Amino acid sequence: MQDACPSPLLEDLNEAQREAVRALDGPVLVLAGAGTGKTRVLTVRLAHLIETRRAWPSQILAVTFTNKAAGEMSERVSALIGQSTAGLWIGTFHNIGARMLRRHAELVRLKAGYTIIDTDDQVRLARELLEATNIDEKRWPPRMLSFLIQRWKDRGWTPDQLPADEAGAFAHGRGQALYRAYQERLESLNAADFGDLLLKPYRLLLDHPDVLETWHRRFRYILVDEYQDTNAIQYLWLRLLARGSGNICCVGDDDQSIYGWRGAEVGNILKFEKDFPGATVVRLERNYRSTPRILAAASGLIAHNRSRLGKTLWTPEGDDAGEPIAVHGVWSGEDEAHAVGDMVENLQRKKHPLNEMAVLVRAGHQTRHFEERFITLGVPYRIIGGRRFYERREIRDALAYLRLVRQDEDDLAFQRIINLPKRGLGEKSLIPLRDHARSAHTSLLGAARYVVNATALPPARRRTLRLFIESIDRWRAEASRAAPAETAKIILDESGYTEMWQKDKSIHAPARLENLRELVVALADFENLEEFLDHVSLVTEGDAAIDGDMISIMTFHLAKGLEFDTVILPGWEEDLFPHKRALEEDGNKGLEEERRLAYVALTRARQRVAIFHAATRRIFSHTTSNLPSRFLAELPGEHVQTDESPLVGYRNQSEFGEAVTDSNFSRTLARRQQQFPSRDAPATPTTGAAPGPDTRIFHQKFGYGRVLKADGEKLDIAFEKAGRKKIMAAFVTPA
Repeated sequence: MQDACPSPLLEDLNEAQREAVRALDGPVLVLAGAGTGKTRVLTVRLAHLIETRRAWPSQILAVTFTNKAAGEMSERVSALIGQSTAGLWIGTFHNIGARMLRRHAELVRLKAGYTIIDTDDQVRLARELLEATNIDEKRWPPRMLSFLIQRWKDRGWTPDQLPADEAGAFAHGRGQALYRAYQERLESLNAADFGDLLLKPYRLLLDHPDVLETWHRRFRYILVDEYQDTNAIQYLWLRLLARGSGNICCVGDDDQSIYGWRGAEVGNILKFEKDFPGATVVRLERNYRSTPRILAAASGLIAHNRSRLGKTLWTPEGDDAGEPIAVHGVWSGEDEAHAVGDMVENLQRKKHPLNEMAVLVRAGHQTRHFEERFITLGVPYRIIGGRRFYERREIRDALAYLRLVRQDEDDLAFQRIINLPKRGLGEKSLIPLRDHARSAHTSLLGAARYVVNATALPPARRRTLRLFIESIDRWRAEASRAAPAETAKIILDESGYTEMWQKDKSIHAPARLENLRELVVALADFENLEEFLDHVSLVTEGDAAIDGDMISIMTFHLAKGLEFDTVILPGWEEDLFPHKRALEEDGNKGLEEERRLAYVALTRARQRVAIFHAATRRIFSHTTSNLPSRFLAELPGEHVQTDESPLVGYRNQSEFGEAVTDSNFSRTLARRQQQFPSRDAPATPTTGAAPGPDTRIFHQKFGYGRVLKADGEKLDIAFEKAGRKKIMAAFVTPA
């Protein structure tokens, strides 16, 4: 029912926003494009529900993804209605779930006052279980078990519901038994982990209809922010609650669903109308942030995704208003950093505030070049959402190895790495070393050289310590004759440090490995370890926080929800962006999420966007050649200005001529379009019969091939480079 009487709250809204606010009854999906005023719609809708007396604050459930967003929403609603919102159920999924559990703890085998354990406690509990069952934690790390259990909970699986293939993912099929033992141990401790804060409320509502009815009576209206980022258990929990009044309003943008790697399901928002028949769908398409050219470029790019509901952002300005997207080709990653630094300085000279500039990267390891360049130029910068490159844990660990190889006297480095990775040389083993170091006035490494020949340590530990000392001596000899980058790679490999992160199954491990590879790249610029370590000391000293005007550096994921006048996007090359891990997924799922990342990155900008791609990048001790990202070919040409000069970013004509024979951007772009023909035009859902035998096809991961046999949708394909594989027809396109 639409409210007949106009409200002052609606006066400053556009027509689509008013529709989203006033559609109060029944299921409502608000597709809110980037920069279309989503937060204002949410807060005004909440205020409108209270102002029109459709519901008391205590009868409204508003779910957000961060505590900060919940706090801001509550404050804005209070300001709009001129009164307190006390009683309003507003918070994150975990916050609301915890409040539910406090009221019904005994029904889910908990007692009042239960404890919520943190991530470290979860890993500690997993380690206890592995020790109790004699499972080798080096082969099956506790952190991996903890990660899997949280993933299972996010998918809504109890131990009894765990699929066989998931149970087999850990310790040769013992995953289910360990999960059950983990839950039993939590109950004996009267504790819950973060996964339980959603899984247990869901099971509570599902298994106790009387409790579900109580919550149905309480919540007359449900509002959900960022619905495209919900995972399976959040989706299931919301659907149960929404069965009561049916008044659920979900706000989100399928084109900004970029968290698939942590369990978010873009399908939740795509199937909203199927889940809630008769739902009202409101599209917020008027953009209040970016220029028409930026919007046109972003819209042209995202139109290539098949899995989307569809909307087109617009502004009242003319189609050609604003600067075109600037695309620059450079020779190397170092040249890219120099070109970005020059651009930032030029904008500064034009009085452009640094606070309104951002460098957005696909992967955290890309930040190093820009950090060092900004330090050289004296440009203040901040790293958003993470530590600066040389402050990251894995980098400090690796530097500690290099420092100890450089000199025996670095006791801080010795203490950091003596048991990293674990060698059985913990705090007890350090006691005799410290005692001897104090009495003999020597370093800990010097004390270790003495203790290995004494009896202060058990024989097994003395053998381990002797191997460590021999490794330090061997690496020091290696450093005297080999290049620093080669030495660092040998140290990281032989110490077992790289292997430690390769075995780690947490979501952070791949990024840590990429950072270690980038550290090796950084060493290639120096003659010896001493020169590099001195450089690092100066860089970290110059990294002291500076208040005031600073350019921001962050990843695409962390930029979501932010906006800047100028956005700089380096590293648009195949395998970096789209990232090679995303391309390894069957079908277009990974690629489409990467394209949504590109869309998010572009729509952070208000006035200008500059994209860079490098022809070469150094990885370890060799240089790789790169093709420009396929996403560059998908940007509408009329809104892009490419740098046509073949010498931009190259040091001289001969270097350019020797390195490449066809590096002119327009020609390279033409090759890119030939290689990925299915991406040349906006995608449309495939219809009709599957490709028949002898049909030439293209697959995003395996490339070109020819169909040998077709059994309905199942194809037997001979790929030109990947060999023979069986692929579903939905994952290929005619070549």
